[in-house]
Amino acid sequence: MGKLSDNIRKLYLFSFLQMMLFPMAIITLFWKDHAGLSLTQILLLQSIFSVATLALDYPAGYVSDRLGYRCALNIASVLGIIGWGIYIWADSFASVLLAEIILGMSLSFISGSDSALLFETLRAQGEEQSYARHQGRMHGFAQAGEAAGAILAGVIYAREPRLPFILQVAVWGAALMVTRQLADSPRAHGPVRSHLAEAIATARYAFGENRHLRYTILLNTVLGIASFYPVWLIQPYMQHAGVPVAWFGPVWAGANLTVAVCALASHRLHNRLGDRGMVLLFLFLVVIGYLGLGLAAGVWGFLFYYLLTCMRGLRGPMMLAHTQRESASANRAATLSLQSVSFRLLFVVTGPLVGRLADQGGVGRGFYLLFYAFLVTLPLLAILFLRHAPREA
Repeated sequence: MGKLSDNIRKLYLFSFLQMMLFPMAIITLFWKDHAGLSLTQILLLQSIFSVATLALDYPAGYVSDRLGYRCALNIASVLGIIGWGIYIWADSFASVLLAEIILGMSLSFISGSDSALLFETLRAQGEEQSYARHQGRMHGFAQAGEAAGAILAGVIYAREPRLPFILQVAVWGAALMVTRQLADSPRAHGPVRSHLAEAIATARYAFGENRHLRYTILLNTVLGIASFYPVWLIQPYMQHAGVPVAWFGPVWAGANLTVAVCALASHRLHNRLGDRGMVLLFLFLVVIGYLGLGLAAGVWGFLFYYLLTCMRGLRGPMMLAHTQRESASANRAATLSLQSVSFRLLFVVTGPLVGRLADQGGVGRGFYLLFYAFLVTLPLLAILFLRHAPREA
């Protein structure tokens, strides 16, 4: 086990490795061409992935608070090795589904644990006020990792479709070596009562008693889903537009570098614009991004996707900082997991419908319809979030 002072740089490295996803730039093509999945099935698959994550997310966060964040991240790394290992031979909906369920379990144990360990490490050092800056760096390293994995993904996939998954198993082996060297930070413990009562009390506090935390979670959920749909739809969108397969890796890398740069800039921009200015910027990027994807045609239409990845990078550090400030130390990972549960639940409900719309009317039309959906929902949630946010100095 490493020293507490080493946690931050190791968390940066873990974030890089966690998101160094060689298959992601081509995985929709793999599902279509090698597993025979339609877009409806792909979004259904991701909904089932979300159910698996949803079922474990909050329990995993609760276990993480009780057994330690290092233990949870070790479990996540082992599950990552197993899940990506299954993909090496996966060739049907059933085998892909098994892999995705195990990867969903892995994500559940990461969800909240890495951010909670970062915050508690900083708190133990008396530096919790610098959390947003370090969280932005973690996001930056994560997206740099995904860009590094994506840059040659199209070329690797064209040469050998299974090779990206073999490389991914090796990456998660390296991630396990990192998580084993983390140190758990000292933190407060909850009152002695039943685990169920503690879990219910945490959920009641997040969604009932603390209005600011409630609307932070809800706004972050819808902003998150706005940047998540294109992850699964942008590849068939580009394929339909005639973008060469060799471009897919660099395009994906560019998207993730955009997230990385914006995550690193988020803290400074928030200091200049404040909560209100940042939220208005989020809304503008979502609306223009979806409108452009829905109306644009041709090889370069995918560039509007970069507006959504920009929003994703700017949003993460700011919204997580709000959540962290409102969370109790004893239940920090569980509270962060509730945010992930909210996101996954929304995707489970809406994902298959979005996939069906894309199958029946085309991906571009699907983006256009989503433009109207976000135009209605996001301004209302933004108003509620700002109304209950603490006054800025």
